[in-house]
Amino acid sequence: MIRALVASLAALGATLVAPLTASPAHADGPGVGSPWVVSVGDSYISGEAGRWAGSSNSSSARADALGPTAYYDNASGTGEAINRCHRSRSAEIHIGGGVNSLNLACSGAKAATATGSEFKPGLDFYSGSQGVGQARALQTFATTHNVRMVVVSIGGNDFNFAGIVQQCVQDFLLSPSWWKDYCYDDSSVTSNFTTSNVTTVRTRIANALLNVRTAMRNAGYADGQWTMLVQTYPSPIPTGSGLRYSQSGYTRQSTGGCGFWNADADWANNTALPKINGTVTSAISQAGVTNAKVLDLARALNGRRLCESGVGLYEEVGIAGWTSPGAVDRTEWVNQIRTVTTIGSSPYYIQESLHPNYWGQLAVRSCVRQAWNGGSPRGGTCVRSANGLLNGEPRMALN
Repeated sequence: MIRALVASLAALGATLVAPLTASPAHADGPGVGSPWVVSVGDSYISGEAGRWAGSSNSSSARADALGPTAYYDNASGTGEAINRCHRSRSAEIHIGGGVNSLNLACSGAKAATATGSEFKPGLDFYSGSQGVGQARALQTFATTHNVRMVVVSIGGNDFNFAGIVQQCVQDFLLSPSWWKDYCYDDSSVTSNFTTSNVTTVRTRIANALLNVRTAMRNAGYADGQWTMLVQTYPSPIPTGSGLRYSQSGYTRQSTGGCGFWNADADWANNTALPKINGTVTSAISQAGVTNAKVLDLARALNGRRLCESGVGLYEEVGIAGWTSPGAVDRTEWVNQIRTVTTIGSSPYYIQESLHPNYWGQLAVRSCVRQAWNGGSPRGGTCVRSANGLLNGEPRMALN
């Protein structure tokens, strides 16, 4: 059975970019008209897992904040413009306050477009029968809309994020506590962080950022007319000492959905995440994008991460559901890692695993709004500032 769980572990990411069809009613464009903010990139900005506010193994209804239409984004509101992009209504880009927003990101996207059974447009100018790349879509949109800020999240899938998680959970499930098989030293994992691969991925990210800039230039913008806000990735699980389930037995995965050995959780936080985020930020310098700012999300979910001590499943903390008082402070902001056998007939998707959920999305949204800064965008570090909600969002600060 454990092997069946392992065999069923699937990629956590999923796909990109919507068609742009509506013609403007007036001559909006570069520097003219109401301001817009646009998101491009992967699952960590598309809104993946944004349907769920916390987790429950007893009833999915307790955490179902947005319902089965959470990811519907086509023109008629009846489905997805591109299957499995999972652009949720809780996605961070929708900052409100009189600022229009467009989500072009797609779960599973890499720097370059991938075609096949699932179309995953990257940050490029691809055009084909399945759709267009995100840079091309941005260029088309920005030509007739006043885009003032483009928020970017890219690179995680180029580092094989889903495969790394799959290997770590597999090693946890298939080795006993008295003879632990760690993932951090597996060749399938370490190969992603060799000097040569880091250099390759950094160049891919840099080229993706250059494509975003080229799209805006082609749409008629001077670099000073808009800001590129490049975000790093948050830590989704704590270090080993912060996990609330013992690493003996299978509870850590079967109950918590966080099947990592302590040493692997430590490595993920202390080595893998800094390496990925460092590559993202260094790619900005390599690309020479002078109008870029950084939104540092590395600690944004701390204290509310998957299986972290101090929070829990709804049934563990004795809270009825996501609308109950205190739910945002007592439940997790990151979705459980799920497999085919654990999903069964539930409404969950495997690709939602280990992504910021409804609470996590709204927390980052607060920081994106603060980064927008009334039209004078700035960078900074996004962190929790207090408990509770402010206007329906977790209380966050951009330092």
